[in-house]
Amino acid sequence: MRIISWNIQWGRGADGRVDLGRTIAAIGETGGADVICLQEVAQSFPGLPGGHREDGVAILSEAFPDHEPVFGPGVDVPDGRGGRARFGNLILSRLPVGQVFRHLLPWPVDPGVPGMQRCCIEVVAQAPSGPLRVLTTHLEYYSQRQRAAQVRALRALQDEVAAHARAAAVGKESNPIFAARPRPSSAVLCGDFNCEPGSAEYAQMRADPRADVPEWRDAWEVRHRGREHAPTVGLHGAEWPGRKYCCDYVWVSEDLAPRVEDVSIAANTAASDHQPVLLELRD
Repeated sequence: MRIISWNIQWGRGADGRVDLGRTIAAIGETGGADVICLQEVAQSFPGLPGGHREDGVAILSEAFPDHEPVFGPGVDVPDGRGGRARFGNLILSRLPVGQVFRHLLPWPVDPGVPGMQRCCIEVVAQAPSGPLRVLTTHLEYYSQRQRAAQVRALRALQDEVAAHARAAAVGKESNPIFAARPRPSSAVLCGDFNCEPGSAEYAQMRADPRADVPEWRDAWEVRHRGREHAPTVGLHGAEWPGRKYCCDYVWVSEDLAPRVEDVSIAANTAASDHQPVLLELRD
């Protein structure tokens, strides 16, 4: 099973030019994936640098017709023309998709700091080995306080799902809305976390295990133990960030750690200011 995670900056490359065709080609050059997780996907959003109100959701969905699209906007506002402008995360899954969840993440007040509503999309994909949750997110850049709150929320979500997975269905309810559906605690969580290895937020994601909850493991550390994280930004001269470092991760629940075959960075493409991160899991 192969998963790609990539902050595509609405199709804007290191040269400042928006070209979603280039984005699509870069995904193809990685060899493609069963699940493609994209951050900073814009839909008819005016004013984005280099953009022309492209409907990134429609363009990317059309480019991968054998993948089911699931979009989750964190920002959803009027577009000034009677429609909606949206900005968020997109999952494209070649695997059958069961339940879908769109989680708005905490956004505590941090006066004087720019920010936006952030979200996390979750799908329950039917992998060859059984149901597997795949989540993608993009945490706050400017505010460490907001980012820390968002990490806490992601950990609390894992607690909640693990508790539901342990609990037996209660009562008899004929309404199909109440039907029990697969949602395992086994999961892959990927995206742009806007923090570096060694930061407080990174350490918070790797906090001590809790009873009956499969904890998050950094898949890079699982596969490349002791090796410094490869940089995921700053490689191709974009106006940001001006230096190379890692802020994009793939986390796996600890029960999946033995199945991590490889984690790599597609370092050659300049189709965004971030690089794609690729995960391979043994079935």
